[in-house]
Amino acid sequence: MLPWLSTTSPDHLSSVRDIPLAKLVRDDMLAMILGGELLPGQRINEPDIAARLRVSRVPVREALRELESTGLVVARKHAGVFVREPSAQELHDLYEMRGLLDGFAGRRVAHLDKPARIALADRLDASIAEMKAAAALHDVQRYYRENLSFHWAIVEAAGNHALADTYRGVVQKLHLSRLKNLSRDIGMQTSIAEHEKIARALRKGDIARCEELMARHVAHAYDRLQGSRDEAAGRPPR
Repeated sequence: MLPWLSTTSPDHLSSVRDIPLAKLVRDDMLAMILGGELLPGQRINEPDIAARLRVSRVPVREALRELESTGLVVARKHAGVFVREPSAQELHDLYEMRGLLDGFAGRRVAHLDKPARIALADRLDASIAEMKAAAALHDVQRYYRENLSFHWAIVEAAGNHALADTYRGVVQKLHLSRLKNLSRDIGMQTSIAEHEKIARALRKGDIARCEELMARHVAHAYDRLQGSRDEAAGRPPR
């Protein structure tokens, strides 16, 4: 699950009065998509969603239209609505954008006052320890969740709402491409070493290096993912 998501139960939907029903349904379906309950390429069954949440199909349709506008689902004429998976070009473009966002976030947090910066560095060190524990157990999903939390902690600490909103949208789309790879170790040890360098640069308040390391880390993550996809498809290394 992505760190900014929370699970919504049908009982919770029926008890909330101040939030539009379509928004609550959208959040529930979003959690199902990003939690892997609805996989890329899978058709979303409107009656099943409506029955599970004990709502009519009207808010379900409204929620699907909103999810389509974010690029997470796609409507196909005479076929229904399906969970999207980014194309190879879109994946490249999303990683490129994420590199810019992460670099900017790294620069922002390295500018924090020393007490706030040290507190964040301590939090990142704890996150790295959790990633190491997951890697030792070869628990890719646990590692991946903590990896996302590491980066989200930096984005949140940057204190820029536009950055956070844009970052959420980019990472959610990238997440769709990762759901099929969460059982594979895509360079966890190398990634952990990169996280450690980021945390050290932040602790020192090294603004330029923190920005550079964050952007480079995302570029390396893209290279590792592409290498993994090539290997799975039997293609030679690039």
